[in-house]
Amino acid sequence: MSIVGANAAFAASTGQLGIRLDPYMGYNFLLEIDGLLTGGFSRVSGLSSEIVLEEYQEGGVNGSHKFPTRVNYPPLVLSRGLTDIDTLWSWYWNASQGNVLRLNGSIMLLDRQRIPVVWWNFRSAYPVKWTGPEFEASNTNQLAIESIELVHSGLEKHRATQIAGAGRSIASLGGLTGV
Repeated sequence: MSIVGANAAFAASTGQLGIRLDPYMGYNFLLEIDGLLTGGFSRVSGLSSEIVLEEYQEGGVNGSHKFPTRVNYPPLVLSRGLTDIDTLWSWYWNASQGNVLRLNGSIMLLDRQRIPVVWWNFRSAYPVKWTGPEFEASNTNQLAIESIELVHSGLEKHRATQIAGAGRSIASLGGLTGV
């Protein structure tokens, strides 16, 4: 059953067909690094986690066994319009000179009222790549974009988002909000 089908079945079984729990929009987010809101990012990618499997071939058995070994986290890539504020470049430059500053941060997804609803925390991040803007004289409306690639030691979905999400769902089902 698809997610849409499951939502419809749930709504029909609870008598709440008029209540909608729409998916969140991917353009509405904030980035916080080391306690400071770092606004103005146009794109965040690499929000991912993967369990690495070890495959074992057992003699006399068609197929194989797969065992979990460790978790890999790809780098986060943060992109934004180039400005006079050199925070990202300075962080990268210092790391490239051997002064690695590891910082914690959060990526917060916002709802339509711009309230954080889901957020992921990353630990011990530091920059390993900075990419400057591409210049093209024929395209006069294109923003100059810089990006920075961060490696980190782990990603976790903040527990409060699960509690808040459950509360919003219950409030919506009870008719307490106009979601």
